[in-house]
Amino acid sequence: MTDRSRLVARLFWTTVAGGCLAFWLGPPAAAATGLALAALLLHRLDRPRRVRRLIRRVTRRHAATLALRRRQESYTDAYGNLIRDGWERERAYFAERNVVPALEARGLPEIDDALWADILAIIEEVAEAVDLPDEDEAPEDGIAYERYCAAQLREAGWEARATRASGDQGADIVAEQAGIRLVVQCKRYAKPVGNGAVQEIVAATHYWSGDMAAVVSNAGFTPAARKLAAATGILLLHHDDLPELRPARRAETRRRPGGQRDSTRAER
Repeated sequence: MTDRSRLVARLFWTTVAGGCLAFWLGPPAAAATGLALAALLLHRLDRPRRVRRLIRRVTRRHAATLALRRRQESYTDAYGNLIRDGWERERAYFAERNVVPALEARGLPEIDDALWADILAIIEEVAEAVDLPDEDEAPEDGIAYERYCAAQLREAGWEARATRASGDQGADIVAEQAGIRLVVQCKRYAKPVGNGAVQEIVAATHYWSGDMAAVVSNAGFTPAARKLAAATGILLLHHDDLPELRPARRAETRRRPGGQRDSTRAER
């Protein structure tokens, strides 16, 4: 039964019941029936506002994350065009996985084109309203950017150090906290990072016997990079994520580069 059909049914049965009561009880019952019908119609007319309020409530719970993803997944190409394809996919994904289920759980209307456009517009509005740290704080020079990322990790309690420019096997930073070794590759790009960076950090993680691995970038990541990262357990992060990054699990005995076994900090 569609939403409109439900409304018609409620009005019909309210009218029938009210008419029967009015026949037996007279004008007071007729007046009560009229009020009930008016209440149903007012509730119906107020529903768009209630729907938008629910969408905003669900979206605001994730406002900071959405704002960060909006910045990560938007970039300016070599021709000066603002490319938002990644953000538009992320926005639709959030709508499908978070907003639509919340609407369905409340028995609110089916998602038509107009409502879908409203959902996307509200997500955009909420994400845009968040005041993120200035993007220009991150250095543009590659080596300086690695040091910046290492400093962000130290703010989160990691013992982080940049690797040597040569012989790093794809790792720019190696960090440790609570016996967990994190291997990081940093990419200061003007466009989304591809899956080549994910392949490199997978190899670097094995070389450095890492327990966690991440590619960090000021830009977003291509769909291919996200797919490969999901399959290999690699974190894809914006540098603003680093101060909140925590160890994911306890590490077991690992090998140092070259094969020599090394105990974890917890074991020492």
